[in-house]
Amino acid sequence: MSRFLRHRLFWPLVILAALLLLNLFFTDNFFSIQMKDGHLYGSLIDIVRFGAPLILVSLGMTLVIATGGIDLSVGSVVAIAGALACLRISDLSDQNSVGGVLAAVGIALVLSVILGAWNGFLVAGIGIQPIIATLILMVAGRGLAQLITDGQITTVNSSPYKLIGGGYWLTLPFGIIIVAVVFALTAFLTRRLALGLLIESVGGNAEASRLAGISARGVLMMVYAFCALCAGIAGLMISSNVSSADGNNAGLWIELDAILAVVIGGTSLSGGRFSLGGTVLGALIIQTLTTTIYSIGVPPETTLLFKALVVTIVCLLQSPAFRAKVFRRRRRPVAPTPATEEKVRVSA
Repeated sequence: MSRFLRHRLFWPLVILAALLLLNLFFTDNFFSIQMKDGHLYGSLIDIVRFGAPLILVSLGMTLVIATGGIDLSVGSVVAIAGALACLRISDLSDQNSVGGVLAAVGIALVLSVILGAWNGFLVAGIGIQPIIATLILMVAGRGLAQLITDGQITTVNSSPYKLIGGGYWLTLPFGIIIVAVVFALTAFLTRRLALGLLIESVGGNAEASRLAGISARGVLMMVYAFCALCAGIAGLMISSNVSSADGNNAGLWIELDAILAVVIGGTSLSGGRFSLGGTVLGALIIQTLTTTIYSIGVPPETTLLFKALVVTIVCLLQSPAFRAKVFRRRRRPVAPTPATEEKVRVSA
């Protein structure tokens, strides 16, 4: 039991369970899941569905942070991918054309990977600090998204595109299936193959990894490209769900939520070991917290403060040093035994 209590994911699980139970007092049948027209509906399903874009961005952010870096540009990539896809679809003569939608999605994802590779080049090739290199794209990318949409909200009316973020498949929201596939693929590549060990070694000591024969530059460029790809998919899901693209507000501040989710999940910002399952748990906590805020009726002007307070509590409870100072028990002095007294007398 003590080993379970010391697990790094114990307190995040407790907080998630507490947030879910809290909603029972404000939402009737919060835990009920119903089947309607062959689709699953319920508050729990909605939490995962609306949290799917954040989970995707957080998965990519996890690998970047595991290398000791950071990516502040994922919000801009989210906006760019959604804007470009919606622009291409809006220009189609038949917006319900599956081929045309797939082409638009493919172009948006390819551009996302290119933008991620650019970040990797600045970090690994030129040696710019990750926070500065990605800050460049964070600012310029948001402007690029608005240039793509011409400063307007681009709307589409495409059933195939609507499937990505707002459709259902096999009774589940299609976004949840996308997240499950991306998570399974990422877990396989990083935990079943040597890729995860390479990422951890680069994050632990990039110079030592290079001397050991590991291509640190290649690993860095790959993780930044993968992070941007996840952000691009998230951008497609967000724009698909509302059938429009807003270059100014889409994905705004999602990078901060992603970093919080990664930290809550137990991944150290200094690089090294990482936890994909912990990241998913952290993202679910962020989304559940957002749902809880709306349920209990927290005033809009204090929403961010309430959210920051809860996240701070989670991080403190997760910190072994904080728990040791607050929850430690004073050890009672052990009464000396005759054998101990004899040893002390002999040594004296």
